Amino acid sequence: MEASGVTPLTQAPNFPLARDGQARRLASMAIIEPDVSDVMPFRALQTTLANGLRVIIVPTGFPHLISLQIPVQTGSRNEVEPGKSGFAHFFEHMMFRGTNRFPADRYQEIVTRAGARQNAYTTDDYTNYHATFAREDLETILDLEADRFMNLEYSEADFRTEARAILGEYNKSASDPLHKLLEVQRDHAFTTHTYKHTTMGFLADIEAMPEQFEYSRTFFRRWYRPEHTAIIVAGDVEPEAALALIERYWGAWEAGSEEPVSIPAEPPRSSPVTAHVAWPAETLPWVTVGFQGPGLSTVERDYAALDTLLDLFFGETSEIHQDLVERRQLVDQLFAHGGSTQDPSLFTVFARLKSGDDATTVRDAVLAAVGAARRAPVTGERLEEAKSNMRYGFARTLDNSESIAATLARFVRYERSYTTINDLFRVYASLTPADLHRAARTFLTDERIVVTTLSREPLPAGVLNLPSIAAAENAIDASPRINVVRVESPSPLLRFKLVFRAGSAFDPPGREGLAALAAAMIAEGGSERLRIDEINRALFPLSATFSAQVDRELTAFTGVAHRDTASRFLDTVLPQLLNPAFREDDFARLKETQLNELVQDLRASNEEELGKERLQVNIFAGTPYGHTSLGTVAGIGATSLDDVRAFAAGHFTRERLLAGVTGDIPAEIEHRLLRELGRLPGGQVAREEPVRGRRPAGIEVEIVQKETRSTAISFGHPIDVPRAHPDFAALWLGRAWLGEHRASNGRLFQRLREVRGLNYGNYAYTEAFPGGMSQFFPDPNRWRRAQLFEIWIRPVAPQHAVFALKAALHELGGLLDRGLSPEEFETTREYLSKNVYVMTKTQDQQLGAALDAVFSGTGDFVQTTQAALRDLTVDQVNAALRRHLSAQNLSVVMITKDAEALRSELLSGAHTAIEYESPKADWVIAEDQEIGAIALGLSAERVRITPLEDVFAG
Repeated sequence: MEASGVTPLTQAPNFPLARDGQARRLASMAIIEPDVSDVMPFRALQTTLANGLRVIIVPTGFPHLISLQIPVQTGSRNEVEPGKSGFAHFFEHMMFRGTNRFPADRYQEIVTRAGARQNAYTTDDYTNYHATFAREDLETILDLEADRFMNLEYSEADFRTEARAILGEYNKSASDPLHKLLEVQRDHAFTTHTYKHTTMGFLADIEAMPEQFEYSRTFFRRWYRPEHTAIIVAGDVEPEAALALIERYWGAWEAGSEEPVSIPAEPPRSSPVTAHVAWPAETLPWVTVGFQGPGLSTVERDYAALDTLLDLFFGETSEIHQDLVERRQLVDQLFAHGGSTQDPSLFTVFARLKSGDDATTVRDAVLAAVGAARRAPVTGERLEEAKSNMRYGFARTLDNSESIAATLARFVRYERSYTTINDLFRVYASLTPADLHRAARTFLTDERIVVTTLSREPLPAGVLNLPSIAAAENAIDASPRINVVRVESPSPLLRFKLVFRAGSAFDPPGREGLAALAAAMIAEGGSERLRIDEINRALFPLSATFSAQVDRELTAFTGVAHRDTASRFLDTVLPQLLNPAFREDDFARLKETQLNELVQDLRASNEEELGKERLQVNIFAGTPYGHTSLGTVAGIGATSLDDVRAFAAGHFTRERLLAGVTGDIPAEIEHRLLRELGRLPGGQVAREEPVRGRRPAGIEVEIVQKETRSTAISFGHPIDVPRAHPDFAALWLGRAWLGEHRASNGRLFQRLREVRGLNYGNYAYTEAFPGGMSQFFPDPNRWRRAQLFEIWIRPVAPQHAVFALKAALHELGGLLDRGLSPEEFETTREYLSKNVYVMTKTQDQQLGAALDAVFSGTGDFVQTTQAALRDLTVDQVNAALRRHLSAQNLSVVMITKDAEALRSELLSGAHTAIEYESPKADWVIAEDQEIGAIALGLSAERVRITPLEDVFAG
C-alpha cells in the first residue's frame, strides 16, 4: 500500500514539540499529513514502541471525549488446532475477568466512575477492545487497560463459569435462522482454512470448552502480545502527553517468544458447493449465492473491484432489486455482503423469499445478474455513482470521535497502520470498469460458487442442481410557520428530522399497524413523480437517506445528505412526503413486509425483543399502547390503501409537526426545507387520551410457548414518571446501578452473569427501549406519555429459568429494602454525569435529544440531566425507588419451549435449586438458598400459556 505524506514529529507545526529530554525518543516518530484524496482527513501521530506495540494518536477536534480502541490481530482465523475453535471470542469475555491488581469488580468500579462506555467484539481476523470516556480520564483508562493486557488472571472456576456464559450466547443466537445458515455455509465452503467456523466456533468445541483451561493459557500467551496489537487514541487529546502515558503503562509489556503459527491456506475448488438447512421453526426461506473471493491480504484491487461490483449488481439501485423486491415482490430482503477479511473468503448474495415455491426462480435471477456482470463492463457513469456513494457514505460516519476511532480500528487491524484506510480508498477511487469486469470473470465462476438454502418446508426439487454460470451469462414561496428546533453542528451533513404526533397510539381499533404502514408508504413507496426504484437510483450517488421510525406517540422521518448534495436531495425526497404516490403495488409490498417484520422478525426469530414487546402490550392492554408499533396480524391484514391515504392526510400535518435541523448547511437550504414543509395540510392538534398501564396485585405470568433452546424473561410494571417528573433522575440513577442496557457494571449483570454464568446479560429500564439488541442507547424520538419499569433477563437455560427470575427479584427487592449506599450512589452519579456526553455523541442523537426535550417539557438533555444528578442525594434516590418501584406487583413474560413444565415448576412453590460446573464461594451457595426459597405466590389462574401464533394476533 502507498503511504500518505509523512513528516517528522518535530517538524509538525500543530503538534507539541519534543522537549530536550525526549528528543532522541521522538526522533523516529512521525505524523501522517492528510492528503486531499484522503477519506480519513486527520493528522495522526504513529509510532512503534520498543516491544513492538503500534501507537496511533488522532486529535479529531471534537471536544470533551476520547475514544480508545485496541485491535488485536487475533480472531477466529487464528484458531488453528482442531477442537479449539471459539477461543478468540472466549478471550473477549475473559479479558473482563480482571487481574490481581484490578479484580473484575474494581475494574468495573473505575470504568463506572469514569463515565465510560466500553465493550469489545470479536471477528474472523481480530478482536477489538474499545472505550469512550471524558478526556480527563485518559491516564486512568490506559493504566487499567494495560494491566489487564499484561496481567490477566483467572481461575479455572472463572474459566468454567465464563465458558457456560458463552454457551448461553450461542444459544441466544440459535433462534436466528440466518445465524445457522451462515454457520452451515462456511462449514461447507471451506475444507482447510479456519474460516470454516464462525467467530463463535463449532458448537461441539464450545460445549467442550470448560475442559480446555490449560490450552486457554497457551492461546493467550501466543496471540495477546504487543507485536499483534495497536492502540488507537482519538478525540480531545494532546498527542505528546498521550504517547508519554502509553509508554509509561504499556512499555513493559513483553513481546512474544513463541514461534509464529501459520494459518492453513484454502486450496482452490474445482466444483460448486451446495448445502441446505432444514429449519425446525417458522421462518421465511433463504437462498444465498456466494463465491470464494479475494481477501485484503492478497490483491487489494481485486477485493475492491469485486466489492464494488456486487454493490452495483445487487444493491438497492440494481435491476434485480427492482425486479424481485419492488416489481414482482418475490423477496422482502435482498443484499450482498463481502468478506472484508484478511484471507480469501466468501462474497455472498442473500435473498429472503416470501414463498419457498419461488426458490428456483430467485436463484436463477441471481445467476442471471451474475451473468450480466460477466458479460460486459459497467458504464463509467454507473461506477462513478458507486464511488460517490461510498465516499459520501463514509464521510457521514465521521461526526464524532468514537466513530472515527472505531472506523480506524476496522482498518488498522490489517497492517497496524493509520494509512491503510486512505490507501485502500485510493484503490477504490482508481477503479475502472475494466477492473470490475476482470473481477467478475475471475471470481464469479462455477468452481467458486457456494449456494446455501434454508427453509422449514421443502423447497422445489432441483434448487441445488445449479445451471452453469456460462448459461446465465449468455441468457440474459410564502409558507405557514413551521415549529423548528435547530442544533448547531460543524458537520457538513444536513440532517433533518420531521417528527409528527402520529404514532401507533393513533391507530384506530381494528387497524393496528396503520401508522407504521402509512409511514412506510411515504418513506419507501415513492412520490407521484418518481417510483421508489427511481428515488433509490437518484440517492445512490449522493449517499443520502430518507427513512421513517414509528413508535407509540411519534412518527419521525429522518433525512441525511452532504451539504454539497443537499439541493438535489431535497428535490428527490420532499415529494415523498408532500406528494406521495400511494400505488397499489407498493402498498401490497410494504404491507407484506410489515407483516413479516411482526411475524417473522419479531415473533418467530427474536424471543428477546418478543418478550419485551409482549410485556409492554400486557401492561398497557386496553390503552392506545396496547399493541406493538408494528400493529397486529389482524390489524395489518384489515388495513386498506384508503385507510393509509386517510391516515396520512389527517396525521402528517403542520399542526402535528415538530421539525429539527442540524449541520453546517447553507441558510438557503434550511429556508427551502421549511418553506416546502409549509405546503403540508394544516390539520388539527393531536388528541390527548389518558394512557395508564395496569399494575397487578401480586405476580402474574404469561408463558409464550415457542420452539427455542433457551428461556427469555422480561418483567415489570407501569410507572408514572416521565422525564419532566421530579423523581425521574432518581429512578434513572437507580436503574443504572441495577443494570444499564448492555453494560457490564450493573448489579444484575454482576450477580446473574458474572458470578453465576446464567446468561448473556441482565438490564433494567425506566423508559421503554425497543429494538435495543445491538446498541447502547435507545433511538431518539421515542418519547411516550406513559412509561414502565422493566427488567430484561437475556435467555437462560430452561432448567434455570425460575431461579433466574427469583434471582432478579431478589436483587430488586434487596435494592428497595436496603437502598443504595452512599458509595454506590456517588459512583453511579459520577458515571451518569459523564456518560450523558456519550449518549449524545452523534449528530442524530443530539438533534433527536433536542426534539425530545420539547415533547417532554425539559431543557437541554445534557445540562438538565447533569443538574438533576448534581442536586440529588442518596436519600432522595432511595425514597423515590421505594415510592415508584415494586418487587411484588409485577407482570412477567417468559418465552420457552416446554411451557407446561415451566408452568408446573412456577406453581409448585418448591425450593428452586441450581447446580454449577465449578465450585462457588460459600456466600454464593448461601445466597442461592435464600433465592431458591423465594415464594412467588402464584396460583393457577395467574399463570397462563399462550401459543406463539396467538401473540400479536389481534
